[in-house]
Amino acid sequence: QVQLVESGGGLVQPGGSLRLSCAASGSIFRIYTMSWYRQAPGKQRELVAGITSGGSTNYADSVKGRFAISRDNDKNTVYVQMNSLKPEDTAVYYCNAAIGSVVVGIVNTRNYWGQGTQVTVSS
Repeated sequence: QVQLVESGGGLVQPGGSLRLSCAASGSIFRIYTMSWYRQAPGKQRELVAGITSGGSTNYADSVKGRFAISRDNDKNTVYVQMNSLKPEDTAVYYCNAAIGSVVVGIVNTRNYWGQGTQVTVSS
């Protein structure tokens, strides 16, 4: 079984910073792309940033220049550093990862989601 556990959310004032972490654990053979999504009340879940196993990154236009995604492959962990936060960044942030795990000798690859962590930007 594979789990993704997020941490680092909270309340921050506009202009402030937060760093989210997401650690994968379990029967992991290989981790491919890792991503952060967010969902604000009444809105659809949207991609914030993604990073491939080789380190290539992509960002939503709304966060370019403010957010930075990174990963530590030795720790099976992905991070997102969020700077210059705005009230419109308020949302539940979810970690997503494509992970290959070994089940009875066969590698099975699927997407996994974390439980979500709340980020609130407010004065």
